[in-house]
Amino acid sequence: MTWKRVATAAVLIPFVVGIVLWGSTAIVALAVGLVTMLALFEYFALGEAIGHRAYRFWTATCALVLIYVQWRTASEHRYYVLGAKLTALNGGKWLPGAVSPESPEAVFFLFVLGIAALTLATKRPLVEGLSAAGISASGLILVAFPLSYTIRIHGTPQGPLVLLFVLVIVWVSDTVAYFVGRSIGKHPFAPLLSPQKTWEGAIGGFLGSLAVALMFARWEHISVAYVLGMGAAGNVAGQVGDLLESAYKRSAGIKDSGSILPGHGGVLDRIDALILAIPVVWYYWVLIYSPKS
Repeated sequence: MTWKRVATAAVLIPFVVGIVLWGSTAIVALAVGLVTMLALFEYFALGEAIGHRAYRFWTATCALVLIYVQWRTASEHRYYVLGAKLTALNGGKWLPGAVSPESPEAVFFLFVLGIAALTLATKRPLVEGLSAAGISASGLILVAFPLSYTIRIHGTPQGPLVLLFVLVIVWVSDTVAYFVGRSIGKHPFAPLLSPQKTWEGAIGGFLGSLAVALMFARWEHISVAYVLGMGAAGNVAGQVGDLLESAYKRSAGIKDSGSILPGHGGVLDRIDALILAIPVVWYYWVLIYSPKS
């Protein structure tokens, strides 16, 4: 099993790093779109395992629209945290704090309208109405929406390096936690969700992320305290994301979300930590660092 994990990582990591560092934000958006579709349909399969069939096509369509909106936001440097800019009145100037037709809020409203139409017009049994809406909405919110922040990060002036930072702290945390847990792990971390995870592994992964943060601080000449905070926040979010996906799989009675990645399982298994780590680092970057930069 270990050699398969290593071989898969050896193939994927250089490819991902190349796209992040040298690809345009548009290329990153296309890559995120592909990964999101694969992860989203694996999530739908988890729902189907317990009898919850999603509105797959409509949810996937809205996920792609959401990714497009995030790309537009990034390409136009509209980095408002709680609202996008709107150019309609005031001589065509951008108005901060207003909601744009090209904003995540607008996509979510479009999604709600589509769910309403599908629920009323569907030929499915009425008993499936609530579960179909629930699994569709949760897929968009819990998988597609957090992943779309990859594009937001990459579109900032220092975005490629920040995105690489998130990826590396998660990769290092996963690797260190895996080997430390196997070597000296004795105390279960979350026995109901993931029996093989231990406190020793979790702490080892956390320290591994902090080590990456220290190297990043020296490389980019950024305050050590700031980068350590970002590394800690990203690591904790990543470990929570990992456990969250384990909870989904336990709920569905499935060990792996898929089998597309040898040694790792499915795409959702591979990116579960990134689903929360990426938006958490984005908000840390915007709220704590950017106002001072």
